[in-house]
Amino acid sequence: MAIEMLGIAIITVIALYSLVHGAVRLLKGDTLSDIQQQVRQQLGRGILLGLGLLIAADIIHTVAVELTFETVGVLALVVLNRTFLSFTLELELTGKWPWQQAGSETKTIPPGTGN
Repeated sequence: MAIEMLGIAIITVIALYSLVHGAVRLLKGDTLSDIQQQVRQQLGRGILLGLGLLIAADIIHTVAVELTFETVGVLALVVLNRTFLSFTLELELTGKWPWQQAGSETKTIPPGTGN
């Protein structure tokens, strides 16, 4: 239950922070499209982090408290649903699927250019 509450708290705090930070930037005169993009990025990251904790809480609850075929089936559906949400949020935020991240971030430095 504590992990679930932590997941919910993270989503809530990051959502409030994102909105307040966006309002402050709006008052400073930043462009609306830049503010919207940053708020969406911050909200998406917060939701991804919170979903990860909620999935962990569901797994712990099922294994530690109610290990039956029915609860395992429900857990599988919940994890599948939340994983799908995580993947689609990642795609929305970065434009890439999660498994594409590692290969696209690696840069090759040509020989003789230093570093």
